[in-house]
Amino acid sequence: MTEKLFGTDGIRGTSNTWPMTAEAALKVGMASAVQFIRGDHRHQVVIGKDTRLSGYLLEPALTAGFISMGMDVVLVGPMPTPAVAMLTRSLRADLGVMISASHNPFQDNGIKLFGPDGYKLSDQVEAEIEARVNSDMSSHMAGAAKLGRARRLDDARGRYNEYVKQTFPRGLRLDGLKIVVDCAFGAAYKVAPEVLWELGAEIVPIGVEPDGTNINNGCGSTDTDAMCSMVSAHGANLGIALDGDADRVLIADENGALVDGDQILGLIAGDWAENGRLASGGIVSTVMSNLGLETFLQGKGLNLVRTQVGDRYVVEHMRAHDFNVGGEQSGHIVLRDYSTTGDGLIAALQVLAVVVNAGKPASQICRVFDPLPQKLQNVRFNSGKPLEDKAVKKAIKDGENRLGAGGRLLIRLSGTEAVIRVMAEGEDAALVASVVGDIAGVIEQAG
Repeated sequence: MTEKLFGTDGIRGTSNTWPMTAEAALKVGMASAVQFIRGDHRHQVVIGKDTRLSGYLLEPALTAGFISMGMDVVLVGPMPTPAVAMLTRSLRADLGVMISASHNPFQDNGIKLFGPDGYKLSDQVEAEIEARVNSDMSSHMAGAAKLGRARRLDDARGRYNEYVKQTFPRGLRLDGLKIVVDCAFGAAYKVAPEVLWELGAEIVPIGVEPDGTNINNGCGSTDTDAMCSMVSAHGANLGIALDGDADRVLIADENGALVDGDQILGLIAGDWAENGRLASGGIVSTVMSNLGLETFLQGKGLNLVRTQVGDRYVVEHMRAHDFNVGGEQSGHIVLRDYSTTGDGLIAALQVLAVVVNAGKPASQICRVFDPLPQKLQNVRFNSGKPLEDKAVKKAIKDGENRLGAGGRLLIRLSGTEAVIRVMAEGEDAALVASVVGDIAGVIEQAG
């Protein structure tokens, strides 16, 4: 019970194995309740989930944990992660919980926690909850008359839909646009098509028939081939690919060409700057963002501030320094004017607003800079610490020397998987690919 629980995005693991067991979820619910019960009012937690089969295992266990500590539970069912954050604030709840492993396959699941302000918890608060999980909490348990209650919020989806539509500029509609929307068989399988249709678009939906095991399988923002192909096949104006919990989004133009998170950030930043909406003279992204984005922003007199990988770190810097646009190349786009966390659907609507206002094809609007050649390779390892291996360290040093001053090399351990991510960037695509391949090969041997 002393294994580390929290990673870079909450708690995550393989379903029905620690820490994604009913026992662990029960204790996380109990510990989180103790952490957030303050004062004499009736305390309340909002719990949402994506479409994974294991949600049926974890949801009641978490619910029992909160109820045992005297906290009321509001169940909203399958909803996007940003919807849970929004509803936590809207309902004046003390805590929000999302049961999801985001873009991971169905075998995995996770628990993300939001404070009463709708923001993900800090490392310090997570550490305090983790310490409580590993302690005796029996003295905090509620008496028989003070147990919490659970209820379902039947109109949760409608509340979120209306909120999202209000972020689209008044007076604009999507009439005349055909849009492919890939919901990844995940949490947005109902809300995303509904919102786009209600704003006037003709919808070609895919990934909208979840069965508990098909989430993110050959679809969504981590596998965009189906979405891109459907855009071309249906003569659509644009494609939208969300991930399993809909906090990420990638776009395809009318030719089926992919538009990544860096391009989306650049597009929104440029548009908001022109309209006097961009705060603090720039945006926040991570060390993974392409140098081309930084050059584009500099050309507009804007700054790119980089953080370590993880949308929570992006948001922390945004809050500390009053930025309102930030995100990741992977498609986490955080627009603090509207949301406290990444919201794929709201970000997509901001892109659509620029396209509609311009009256031009997406291919002419959505690529705002030419990216430098960049290659990312994920290397799985079975055990040990491959990055401490002498041969791996030498390969990394050699790679840095080969790329020179005009290139960039980033090696990092994933916070959610047994994966080492190797990324290189530079002007010579062949050299970049060679450097990444050589380092990945050495890591594979070491791991």
